[in-house]
Amino acid sequence: MLSSECAKITRVESNVSADTEVAEFAGQLFFRLWRASHTRVAERLESIGLTTALFGILNFLGARDGAIQLEIATAMGIDPSTIVTLVDELESAGLAKRRPHPKDRRAREVTLTPKGRRQLDRGRRMAFEVEDEVLQGLSASERRDLLSLLRRTLDAAPPQSPWRAEEGD
Repeated sequence: MLSSECAKITRVESNVSADTEVAEFAGQLFFRLWRASHTRVAERLESIGLTTALFGILNFLGARDGAIQLEIATAMGIDPSTIVTLVDELESAGLAKRRPHPKDRRAREVTLTPKGRRQLDRGRRMAFEVEDEVLQGLSASERRDLLSLLRRTLDAAPPQSPWRAEEGD
């Protein structure tokens, strides 16, 4: 083999290695995985009149029905003024309702309506279908591990400013 041919092979191999390192950078992988999941979920939710933000609130309320708006905003990393607008949308669609908090007259708790529960169930089925598509290369145990690691990582990540509707869904 000529030395110029060896140089070409070496360059090609080093480019492959550099590309692999870029692809393995956690932020890039998170972004690519988010896009693969988010765009599919958003398309499916749109078919039932939901955005991913509205579905996220319905999903939160499915686990913590009766939460006050500030609790929802804090837990989900959403700006408090944005959560008001989103809950307004859920209320207008008949998916949630506000009512006075039983222990704090200043606070309003948010509850799912029967229609909201049905919509949440439909949205969850759609989200699970997408998750199955996106994570098909993982076993059930690996999926549980992945979710656990992602939660732990998110809990330890530096704080960020709350999400605002102007940023897009």
